[in-house]
Amino acid sequence: MVDLTSLVPRANLIDGEWETLEDSTGITVTNPANGEVLAQIPNASPEDGLRALEAADRAQEAFAAMPARARADILLRAHRLLLDAKEDIAKVMTSEMGKPYREALGEVDYSAGYLEWYAHEGMRVQGSHGNSPSGRGQILLTREPVGVSLLITPWNFPLAMGARKIAPAIATGCAVVVKPAEKTPLTMLFLARIFQEAGMPAGTLNVLTTASSSALTKPLLDSGKVRHLSFTGSTRVGSLLHSQCSPHMIRTSLELGGNAPFIVFEDADLDRAVEEVFAAKMRNMGEACTAANRILVQESIAEEFGDRLAERFAQLTLGNGLEEATDIGPMIDEQAVANIQSLVADAIAKGARVLTGGEVPEGPGSFYPPTVLQEVSRDSKLLREEVFGPVAPIVSFVDEADAIALANDTEYGLAGYLMTKDLARAMRVSRRLELGMVGINSGIISDVAAPLGGVKASGLGREGGVLGIDEFLEHKYTFIPAE
Repeated sequence: MVDLTSLVPRANLIDGEWETLEDSTGITVTNPANGEVLAQIPNASPEDGLRALEAADRAQEAFAAMPARARADILLRAHRLLLDAKEDIAKVMTSEMGKPYREALGEVDYSAGYLEWYAHEGMRVQGSHGNSPSGRGQILLTREPVGVSLLITPWNFPLAMGARKIAPAIATGCAVVVKPAEKTPLTMLFLARIFQEAGMPAGTLNVLTTASSSALTKPLLDSGKVRHLSFTGSTRVGSLLHSQCSPHMIRTSLELGGNAPFIVFEDADLDRAVEEVFAAKMRNMGEACTAANRILVQESIAEEFGDRLAERFAQLTLGNGLEEATDIGPMIDEQAVANIQSLVADAIAKGARVLTGGEVPEGPGSFYPPTVLQEVSRDSKLLREEVFGPVAPIVSFVDEADAIALANDTEYGLAGYLMTKDLARAMRVSRRLELGMVGINSGIISDVAAPLGGVKASGLGREGGVLGIDEFLEHKYTFIPAE
C-alpha cells in the first residue's frame, strides 16, 4: 500500500488556490489491482469549471506577454522537480492506473522530456518578414498564442499526455484548464503541484477533477472564452467534442482511437519480429491507442510466428504493478476486462485458436492474461474494435497487396508497423498505409521530438516535436505599405 497523503493534493487548483473536498460527494479513486481506496477528491461542478475558465481568461494577456525565456525557465524548473520526484510520482501512477512500476518510471522520464523540449522550442517561435512581390510594401508574419486552452487527458498515460499538452501551452503563453480522466486524476494533481512550485502565475494552470466530464466541459466550450481544445481519448467522444467546438470555431487538436496493424513479411528476422511485435503490443499492457491491434503475418511464416509469440507471452507474470516480479498489471477496471473477453470470445466463436491466455483469471483485481490468437477470421470484431488490452490476434495474408488492403481496412489511421529486410518494400508499403505514424522494423515509435497524430477517424493535428507547438499558435499577417 502506498501512502498518498503527503504526495498528492486532494483538491482542485483554481486561480492559484487549492480547493479541497467540502462534502462526501467527491470521487473515489481506487487501485485496479485490488480495489483499495486510494483517495477521495473533489467532483468539480460546472460552476467550478466556469470559475477556472474565468481565472484563465483573466491571466491570459499577462501570460502571453511574459518573455519566452521566463516561461522556459518555468518549464525547466518543472523538469528538474519532476525528475526529483520520479519515484514518488511513479508509485502514484502505478497505484491508480495499474501499470508496472518500471514502466511508470519510464513514463516519468518521457514526460520530463516534453518539458525540456518545449522549454527550448518556445524560445524558437519566430515569424517572417519580406517584401511584397507587387512592390506595394512589406509582409510581416508573426506567430501569437491561440489563447485559453482546454486540455482533456486520458487515463492510460496520465502523466505523459498531460506533459505533452501543458508544456507547449506554457511555452507559447496559453493559460489552460486541465481536466484529467476520472480513473487516474492523482497523477495530474501531483504534476500540477510541481508546476505551481516551478512558478506558474495564478490562473495560468487550473486543474479540475470530475466524474461528470460532459457536464463540466460543455459550458466551457459554449462560453466563447475557450480558443483551443486538446483532447486525447475515444473517437466517439472526440467527435462529440469537435461538434461542440464548431459554434465558436474553436481550434481542435484530437488524438483519437487506433486500430494499428503490424505487418510481418516472410523475409523478416523472426526473432526480432517477435520482440518488436511484443513491444508494440505490450507497452502499457496493450492499453495504448498506438498498440498493435492486428498482427498481420505472411502465410508462409504465420504458424511459426504465432508459436514463438505465444511462447514469449506465456513467460509474463500478472500482478500488482508495485510488485517487482510483475510484468503485466491490471486493466483499468472490470468493464475493460469484460470488453476484452467479449472480443476474444467472438474471435474464438469465428474459428480463432487460442495459443496462450484467453480466459479471465480468478481472484481479485481487474486482470486479463497475455493472449495470442491464431487464425483469426477477418470478420471478427477484434479486428474492427480497439481491444485496449494484452491480446494479439494473428491474421495471415498472401502478398504485399493483400497486407496493405488488410491494414487499410479500418476507419482508423493512427499508427502502424511493419517488419521486412527489404528497404524498398518498407518505403513502398509505408507510403501506401493510411496512417499518421509508421514504425519500420520497430515496435516503439513514441519520441518527444516526433509529431504524433493520426488521419481518418484517429484525429486532427499533431502533438510533440516541432509541429506540436503549432497547435497553440495563430499566424498573423501584417501589411506595411512602402509609403
